[in-house]
Amino acid sequence: MTIAPAMLDAVLARVDADLANALSRLKDLLRIKSISTDPAYAAECQRAAQFLVDDLAGQGFTAAARPTPGHPVVVAHDSVGTGPHVLFYGHYDVQPVDPLNLWHTDPFEPVIKDDANGRKIIVARGSSDDKGQLMTFVEACRAWKNVNGSLPVRVSLMLEGEEESGGKNLPPFMAANADELRADIALVCDTDMWDRKTPSITTMLRGLVGEEIEITCASKDLHSGMFGNAARNPNQVLAEIIASLRAPDGSVTLPGFYDDVAEVPDAIKAQWKGLGFDEKAFLAEAGLSIPAGESARSVLEMIWARPTCEINGMIGGYTGDGFKTVIPAKASAKISFRLVSGMVPDKIRAAFRKHVQDRIPADCSVTFREHGGSPAITVPSDGVYLKQALAGLTGEWNKEAVITGSGGSIPVAGDFKKILGMDTLLIGFAHVDDSIHSPNEKYDLESFHRGIRSWVRVLAAFAA
Repeated sequence: MTIAPAMLDAVLARVDADLANALSRLKDLLRIKSISTDPAYAAECQRAAQFLVDDLAGQGFTAAARPTPGHPVVVAHDSVGTGPHVLFYGHYDVQPVDPLNLWHTDPFEPVIKDDANGRKIIVARGSSDDKGQLMTFVEACRAWKNVNGSLPVRVSLMLEGEEESGGKNLPPFMAANADELRADIALVCDTDMWDRKTPSITTMLRGLVGEEIEITCASKDLHSGMFGNAARNPNQVLAEIIASLRAPDGSVTLPGFYDDVAEVPDAIKAQWKGLGFDEKAFLAEAGLSIPAGESARSVLEMIWARPTCEINGMIGGYTGDGFKTVIPAKASAKISFRLVSGMVPDKIRAAFRKHVQDRIPADCSVTFREHGGSPAITVPSDGVYLKQALAGLTGEWNKEAVITGSGGSIPVAGDFKKILGMDTLLIGFAHVDDSIHSPNEKYDLESFHRGIRSWVRVLAAFAA
């Protein structure tokens, strides 16, 4: 069905009139110390889940905090609406607040203030990641129900309590409840806008393969004077292996690494070129000036659409103060691969392990430790839900919404595809300066207010 303009205007007006109450509800949620990684806060995670259950039930949703081996998953359904069925995902857990002394205010007592540019912000742990973002959707549903008596489409919500601590219990929960959770499209509000005035939908997320290797040579640490030259040094073996992973042109050398990597369509490249991305400024923020990835690729291609191999940590020998002339027995490294659509995590893991094993000397050994793996996702650029969502966002921000990629990985998006067979639209209203995971995390009040209005419009667009 098509939503009458007068109805849409009435719902948007309700959002505006109820903003103070919406902020009050967000503050109440932000005060709950739902730090999922620390067992000491398990009761607080339960309290946050129950807060959301009570709120959604008060709107008429059938809602419950469903148990898992960890923190509960909040599941809510509204069966009154007609037309397409959407499943919204968010997470109510937050990162620890350390170091506490760097916070300007109590991280669990939200404060509204002006930032250095005079913009109104709300400062608290979880304000941006992800309680503020989550509540934009909840408040949009409230406005629709208060004005229209029902939602314009069928809506379910799945709100996780372990995203910040690995989310290991969510995939089995989704698999066990697949028939209940499956919908036409998944919606995730855990990403940024392109800039402060340009809304965006992330349609490309890289996957991830994490590996830790430990190389053992001698049976014990050795004196470098007594055994130097004669004894194999695992630091050198490790360094040679790591150096062999990249070619001089910046490409990854694993056999078959690029076999399943497709080129970005020219139309998408053209849109990216029109975003006005400043490669030099991007690198300069990190104190760099020369791109290090595959030559002849733009920086946006490198971070959004090309796979990577990165060395995240290396340990071997004496690393304390002063100097110790030792040949260590062991050396280790943590290595991650970011994958693009089409790449299979297990295939890349196997190729990496073979690459390493082929370079281990006969009298040395290597062990591997897996640190997770998830596939990349790509949403079809001509999908009907994508087009409708872009139109809804454009209508709210009065600037054409853009399609972007992301160099990061959001495993739940891959799980939606793998477990439930659903595409995901990642629509967020955060900004890169929100200091998520850091002291003084904030969320712009404009992001909160217009995020609610944006979801109102997107749900109306889906109804068509």
